[in-house]
Amino acid sequence: MASKETAPSISMGRNEKSADLRPETVATDSIVMLTPEMVDLEPEPFPPGWAVGGSPQARCKKVVRSHDRTSHVVVWDCTPGSFKWHYGMDETIVVISGEGFMINDKGEERRFGPGDMGFFPAGSSCTWRITQHLRKVGVLKENVGRPIGLAVKAWHKVLRILGLSGKSAL
Repeated sequence: MASKETAPSISMGRNEKSADLRPETVATDSIVMLTPEMVDLEPEPFPPGWAVGGSPQARCKKVVRSHDRTSHVVVWDCTPGSFKWHYGMDETIVVISGEGFMINDKGEERRFGPGDMGFFPAGSSCTWRITQHLRKVGVLKENVGRPIGLAVKAWHKVLRILGLSGKSAL
């Protein structure tokens, strides 16, 4: 692994503020950019009974969270071993390095390696088998429920129509 930085790098433009990247930093209008391999991680023990094979050791760093506190970005890694995992929030992952196999509740197995992406809805569970030290970036989002989500989406559209909010590039 490459040498470690003490803090993720941040790109700042004329309308951007310096971001404090301590765990759980709240994002305002700043753009945060980092190199996941360079982030110093802290031990993140598995809940009792989740490890099911070997002695997997996990580490994590919560890098930033959204202004509304409903989502955050983490860098996470794990040594070889097997463990159960339950997703309490919607989670999208991108594997940075290493290799792991996810076994869903139907017994289907899927390999994850560098560049692979996965989405795991809140409430889902699976078993992971890590074969090579795995590092990933995860984007976790609270599941606010469909009615609230639709109301927020409608509110943002009204703000755009009234010219009170910028237009999305998407």
